[in-house]
Amino acid sequence: MFKKILIANRGEIACRVMQTCRRLGIQTVAVYSDADRHALHVQMADEAIHIGAAKTSESYLDWKRILQAAKDTGAQAVHPGYGFLSENAEFARHCQQEGIVFIGPWPEAIDLMGSKSAAKALMEKAGVPVTPGYHGDDQSLAKLQSEADKIGYPLLIKAVAGGGGKGMRIVNAAGEFKAALEGAQREAKAAFGDDHVLLERYIQQPRHIEFQVFGDDHGNAVHLFERECSLQRRFQKVLEETPSPFLDPEMRRKMGEAAVAAAKAVKYVNAGTIEFIASPDKSFYFMEMNTRLQVEHPITEETTGQDLVEWQLIVAEGGKLPLSQDKIAQHGHAIEVRLYAENPDKNFLPAPGRVELFHTPQAGYVRIDTGVRSGDDISLFYDPMIAKVTVRGKDRAEAIAHLKSALAETAVFGLTTNLPLLRGIAAHPLFAKGQVDTGFIERELKTLLTRPALTAAAAGAAVAQELAAGGSAWAADGWRLGGSPGVRFVAREHDGGEHQIVAHGSSIEFDLATHTLQAQPDAQILGSGAERQVTLDGVAYNFALTSPYSHKAGRVADAATHPLSPMPGRVVAVHVKAGDKVEVGQALMVLEGMKMEYTVKAAVAGTIEKVLFEAGSMVDAEAPLAHIKPDG
Repeated sequence: MFKKILIANRGEIACRVMQTCRRLGIQTVAVYSDADRHALHVQMADEAIHIGAAKTSESYLDWKRILQAAKDTGAQAVHPGYGFLSENAEFARHCQQEGIVFIGPWPEAIDLMGSKSAAKALMEKAGVPVTPGYHGDDQSLAKLQSEADKIGYPLLIKAVAGGGGKGMRIVNAAGEFKAALEGAQREAKAAFGDDHVLLERYIQQPRHIEFQVFGDDHGNAVHLFERECSLQRRFQKVLEETPSPFLDPEMRRKMGEAAVAAAKAVKYVNAGTIEFIASPDKSFYFMEMNTRLQVEHPITEETTGQDLVEWQLIVAEGGKLPLSQDKIAQHGHAIEVRLYAENPDKNFLPAPGRVELFHTPQAGYVRIDTGVRSGDDISLFYDPMIAKVTVRGKDRAEAIAHLKSALAETAVFGLTTNLPLLRGIAAHPLFAKGQVDTGFIERELKTLLTRPALTAAAAGAAVAQELAAGGSAWAADGWRLGGSPGVRFVAREHDGGEHQIVAHGSSIEFDLATHTLQAQPDAQILGSGAERQVTLDGVAYNFALTSPYSHKAGRVADAATHPLSPMPGRVVAVHVKAGDKVEVGQALMVLEGMKMEYTVKAAVAGTIEKVLFEAGSMVDAEAPLAHIKPDG
């Protein structure tokens, strides 16, 4: 077994790999950027090497620095995790040349599967069904438009390189194609350094189902069953589960055989994932192969009892797969959700900032994968994931019940997260029935984001805790209700709704009704600053508990005439200049941050008086970007 491994990644996946290495007695080397100097993965490692600035191009994507760190520390192997350099064939080749084992597939397999067009051609030869479309080298607008018209609409534009929803657009009509293509190409170029795209027929109401595959140097290849990944936003996964509620035994068998055939066609070694798109009629098509460990691998581990990182290490050392196909069994049901620092109410914009308090459930059926602790910063330079919350149960119904409980007991204070969305999914009746597809979140977003209305019991529990702790921040002000002086509070909900609360004696006045003031011993009460989360009977209520004399902050400028940056990031394109006339909905600027691109559009018709930033500039969240003099 290896004695020392360098982990060429950060965050939760770096910590995850270290856990297996620690159990196996393998020393680990962490790498870190300026932004990650105090990160958890740095503290967990046996050694840590600084590799550069916060920008990924100057640290985690700089394979030369990482390779030098491996050589300097005497690491025998490099584990790339996922993202960053995990599918970089050049890095894998240079590791080989330096006598350092790359814990992943051969560079040739990365090259082949890294090109979606080449991968589809190979899969067709191997008899694996592929989605109809255009995968050619001619990337001229005329050719692509012509092929799009032949395929028909709706269709999907996809970046040939990379993944994670970058460089991907749905086109519903021929008139939308040119603008969608330009956006996809620009995003692909920025993310992967390659603006080549392919076109595919867009399957209506599709299911996204992937199979975990493994191969070794001895000609063996197996799958470890499927993962349903249909719940997505912006083409990126939010929730994954296994087994898939959509598959019957026969379809599972066929897809598993196709996945193994795909791996064998590439002579694949180490961990990989064959991704399929499935239509409502249960036909399925190969989408792509991810030549790395996947973010959602914990649910496979929880249902098979196998440590996939350990499998990776065994295979990387030249060993045989630990189990043959007939010995791999699946038990129970597992669900994983991705907890992000993002705002679902604002089109899932990233919401970086400091995690003032991060609380996770301690139940035995919950697994938390994270690289974040209370007090850590979620940086605008990296993916906004805070943690993965995985639950398991004897069947799907029990797993869903455990998911609801786990999410109700999870709290993040200090920044905006997608917790309300995750709770909404777990409670949705269609999810309970397994009736979802890749468009489910978009269609049901309003319902999914409906938060439980604050109750007097929940507010009273928080107030009782404040008073029991001495209530130092609150004071009886002489104001009388029913002849009794009381202590006054304001409970403010996320949508701005407010409840005036007066505590006096053993009761509170909440929305003009009197309720008994109780400490609620069964309640879980968490808080940081003014923020509170009270969990009662499995339901979490989030609100701010403040003084009635505190004021809500207001913006100085009108956001319509002074459009604001929706997130911290970098300006990648400026489409207007002073003196230009603009119409409602016209693109003004394109911003990039935390692995996503956002177009700022005019909210009013008028004339541009001033543009405040140029391409390449860094901007803060809610910084004014331009001044518009409205017509009239």
